[in-house]
Amino acid sequence: MADNRYIGVFDSGIGGLTVVKAIVESMPREDIVYFGDTAHVPYGTRSPRQVTEYVLSDVEFIYGFRPKAIVIACNTADSIAREKIEELYDVPVFGVVEPTSKKAALSTENGKIGVIATNATINSKAYEKAIAKYNADAEVFGVACPLLVPLVENGRFHKGDIVVETVLREYLDPLTEKGIDTLILGCTHYPLLQDIISELYPGLNIISSSVVLAETLKETLKEQNRTNEEEGSIRKYFVSDDADSFATQAKIFMGDAFDGSVEHVNLD
Repeated sequence: MADNRYIGVFDSGIGGLTVVKAIVESMPREDIVYFGDTAHVPYGTRSPRQVTEYVLSDVEFIYGFRPKAIVIACNTADSIAREKIEELYDVPVFGVVEPTSKKAALSTENGKIGVIATNATINSKAYEKAIAKYNADAEVFGVACPLLVPLVENGRFHKGDIVVETVLREYLDPLTEKGIDTLILGCTHYPLLQDIISELYPGLNIISSSVVLAETLKETLKEQNRTNEEEGSIRKYFVSDDADSFATQAKIFMGDAFDGSVEHVNLD
């Protein structure tokens, strides 16, 4: 039976739009409501207690739309607060860490996997724990990359940009020296850097958490016969800070996949 309710997506800011873009491209009929907590971005440098507090506020807002699924489009939020969300809300929750870890664990050939993410995600060791469930022998090397999010948000993610290439080499050279054959992009900003990383490190198996999450969501909804079968789609975007600035950046993150206006809401 078809299910035409919204898919609810939330993130600490704008990076989660890479997940929305992947969902739109694979499931164009789905209605989506997105919330970006831009007043409190970034989550990656905050304490677990603070992240959990913000996340529950985000989910409460999304839950008001009675979604058929809640998507945690933020690695930090997923790493720290997913269990709390599942405890408090009676709706299927999809995160980035579990499906991405599974894909990396099953696709690595030499068992050496690199993870680049925010400080909070790396410190949580969420990827190490999830990967171990699918490949107990895998070695996981995590690197916190605090400079990448501000670079991406300032448009520094194009090939030939010596600044971002230098920063990426600083973070990734130690991982490739350890012999990794698989790299997890453990932040939803990082898919915009995938082309540069592929050029700098040809042959590296790069796994985008945004793409894997969208694939997992699609497969699950199809298996459960809960996809939207109606023509057309509705997409609503909400933020907790400057709506105009978000709309400008949204066009950079999503390109032609971005459609609709952005509305400011005060969750306080």
